Formats: sequence, C-alpha cells, structure tokens
Amino acid sequence: MANIGDNIPQAFPSRQNGVLRGVKVAILVVGSVALDSVETPFGKVEDALGGSATYFGVSASSFTPVKLVAAVGTDFPAKHVDLLKKHKIDTTGLEKMEGKTFRWAGVYETNMNNRRTLSTCLNVFEKFSPKIPESYQDIPYLFLANIDPDLQYDVLDKVSRRKRPKLIALDTMNLWIDIKKESLIKVLKKADILLINESEARQFAQEHNLVKAANIILAHGPKAVVIKQGEYGALYFSKTTVFSAPAYLLESVCDPTGAGDSFAGGFFGYLAKKGKLDDKTVRQAMIYGTVMGSFCCQGFSLDKLCKISQKDIQKRYKEIKELTVF
Repeated sequence: MANIGDNIPQAFPSRQNGVLRGVKVAILVVGSVALDSVETPFGKVEDALGGSATYFGVSASSFTPVKLVAAVGTDFPAKHVDLLKKHKIDTTGLEKMEGKTFRWAGVYETNMNNRRTLSTCLNVFEKFSPKIPESYQDIPYLFLANIDPDLQYDVLDKVSRRKRPKLIALDTMNLWIDIKKESLIKVLKKADILLINESEARQFAQEHNLVKAANIILAHGPKAVVIKQGEYGALYFSKTTVFSAPAYLLESVCDPTGAGDSFAGGFFGYLAKKGKLDDKTVRQAMIYGTVMGSFCCQGFSLDKLCKISQKDIQKRYKEIKELTVF
C-alpha cells in the first residue's frame, strides 16, 4: 500500500465531541445535486433529493466534514439545502443557476438489479462549470463524483495549482467510457483511486475477467481501483493488494438509487478520517463503504442515511466482521 498517496501523513488528529482537533480534515466533492423521481416495488417518490454529490456527501459526513461543489436551479427547495448543512456539508460551493434543477426519473423491477430510466433532464447541470470557492482551497481530500471527465480534469487543474490534494479519487459511468474514454484516461493519470462498477470496468478494459480488467485500469495511472458489485460486495485492487468486501445481507431493499455513491462516501470518508492508507485501514474503509451503501438501500432518497447514528454504523460494521470470520 505504500505506493498510494505517499505524501499522506500516517495519522490525522482525532475528533472530539464532533470537532476535529489540530489539522482540519475535510473532503471536497464535486458532482451532481438532483431531484429524483423513483418507483420500486415498495413505493415511489417524486422530486426527492438525489445526485451523486448528495449521496456521497451525506454518507462521508458520518466520518469527516464535507465541502460540496455542484449546481442547482432556482426551483431547488430550501429544505434540501438545510438538510445538507445539518449533515456538516459546507454548501458555499452549491451554485444556484437560472433554470431548473437536474432531474432523473426511473423504475426498478422486482429484481432491482434491473432499472429502466424514464427521463434524464440535465437542465442547469448541462452548463455546469465547477467553481471552487477560495475557502475550499488546500483541502487534502478530493472526490470527483460522476460528471463529465473534462469537468473532472478542470477541477483537478484548479485545485492543484497551489497544492495537489493528498488523495484524489473519482467515479465514472458507462456513458463517459463510451463517448469520452480518452478524456477519462487523462483524468486517471492524475488520480489515485478509481471507483467503478463491474460492468463499467469490463467496458473500459474490454476484458470480462475482473482481475485482468483491474490490471488494465491500473496501467492507465491510478494507484488503486475499487470495483463495485452491488449486492455481491466490492473488490479492491492495487499493485500490491487485493481485497474482497462482502455485501451486507438485507432482507429487503427499498430503493438502491445512490447506493454506489453512498459506498464511495463511506469508503473515502473513513480514509479521510484516519488519514492513512495502510492495508488494514483500506480494508476497514471498504467495509464502512459497504455499511453506508446498505443503509442507503433501506429507504427512498436519503431517508435512511439521514436517520442513522454512529452506533448504527458501528453495529453493522461489527456484524459484517462477524459474518466473515472463519
């Protein structure tokens, strides 16, 4: 693991009574904030709070403060901004633009691995050009959520002019692999960790075997790749380490929207909290990612994630640990 983020201190100061003592640790996340309309076999919601940066931010905020850069329209409800602030998310970088907020609508089948998109309306997000507030400069952890890789690269360029973040991770999707693969490769050369689902990993690498696919991705520059496998867990690959994190066993899933972003928030949030990247910490971070993704699935939008406590998180973490002891 020594090859990942060699300039990261081995430990950051601990949090006491919710306040980080000494060096202030925070994550900058750049991505989408959206309004989602979702229907599953368990019900439906209209214009619920969603978006990659939203799920990531709320999940990661259980471990460390988050600073958000995204764009919404003039129709974006003030109550959603209040919710983000309640979860220690700095919304200085949440830009309100003239027009409507990014909206997505979809339906899940009984087998919720199968999802059908009804509509995607980018609205103000189509013209989104991330602006990094001065107060967000020199943040040690940067997460580039699922947005156009050209925008991801632009953010990387802006935040690295004074000082490169100590750890940079990004997510992507099949669309960008299909139409902007070269731009994505350009970003990967400057990133430390890529998070991607298994179908996207195969698509990017043009290789069905995930071990071979991971090695092909690593050859493009990132020091590690996390392959999300939904209900089957997640895989972590670096040049020296392979780790498989199981999924948390749920009796029922209400809405899986945002589960991957919530996983990323738990994973990256824990790494930021600990401030180190030894093998033990990375494995623990993978399990915390699994924990946060599982909570997300148990409610529509952020309903469940917003109600959990540190006690709930630790209880589920221990249950997964007990599940895998042999």
